[in-house]
Amino acid sequence: MELNFTGLTAAISAFLGIWLGHVSVRIIERNAKTLWQPISIAIVLGLSLEIWSLLTDHGLLNTGLGILGITFLWDALEFVRQEKRVKKGHAPANPSNPRHNTILAEYPFATTIDLLKREPGKQVEGRR
Repeated sequence: MELNFTGLTAAISAFLGIWLGHVSVRIIERNAKTLWQPISIAIVLGLSLEIWSLLTDHGLLNTGLGILGITFLWDALEFVRQEKRVKKGHAPANPSNPRHNTILAEYPFATTIDLLKREPGKQVEGRR
């Protein structure tokens, strides 16, 4: 019986791509002065990985590259969605980022409070 590692490769690359994307989108969006640069980089990386996936004959490699490529393309969309979460107050704004200072001034629900760093069940001051 021959072992097939395609599923394992797909699972590992999906987990790592989603985890890395989630963490990096939050960090990069919080610190980026403009979003067009990280969005452009994510698109170029995603398309490059997808093309590389199509050109390689190795089954495990093209599986991992294809999954990582599509997660980079999805992360390009997530930068915009993360900015919308900041505007709604669902994610904290960075007061040292000029782009976030504009958001804090223009959107009444934007906040610098990180709701993930609070005691469960306790009311957060300054929130409506």
